[in-house]
Amino acid sequence: MTLSAHAAPDTAPGERLSLSASASADITRDVLGVAFSTTREGPDAAAVQAALKQALDAALAEARRVAKPGQVDVQTGSFALYPRHDPKTGKINGWQGSAELQVEGRDAAAIAQLTGRIGTLTIARVGYSLSREAREKAEADITAQAITRYRAKAADYARQFGYGGYVVGEVNIASEDAGPRPMMVKAMRMGAAEMADAALPTEAGKATVTVSVSGSVQLTK
Repeated sequence: MTLSAHAAPDTAPGERLSLSASASADITRDVLGVAFSTTREGPDAAAVQAALKQALDAALAEARRVAKPGQVDVQTGSFALYPRHDPKTGKINGWQGSAELQVEGRDAAAIAQLTGRIGTLTIARVGYSLSREAREKAEADITAQAITRYRAKAADYARQFGYGGYVVGEVNIASEDAGPRPMMVKAMRMGAAEMADAALPTEAGKATVTVSVSGSVQLTK
């Protein structure tokens, strides 16, 4: 908090008070995201690329069966192929590559079940995040709380400094929330039949959404 003298044109000299206030709430993360990936290597570039494409096509076909906008969204990620060099001669002695598939949405149960049915790719990353709708709703409620606290502080400080009130000046409002919550996935050894029935165990947890209000007020007699 800072207090400084301030005189504006055509107004009586007064004191300008700088202050800030914030409010926050814990909101349940409602979007589950899973990234699948695989790697292949071999002496022939075309063969490695074909193997990656085959693995990705099979995973895509499985994911598209449960795809539904907003509930289960599917998209391909990175697809890379690069040469492998002999450490002694520096010459190309093979090829290696990787492919990725990303699935996310609010239907966590369907996505968790899907992880057990995709056998050509393995799980690389798992995380929960807030949907845009949940974040905007939370921010609307929390912003009102932060503004109320800001005005309460301004009124209290004005009284303590011997002023009768205040006029709101420049105000900045900013919001933030914790990013996606990463989850560690332990590799499991099982057969194809077991994998088909094994859903990924997940727990959404909560994200803290914070809204901060900062600025200045003109103290009045």
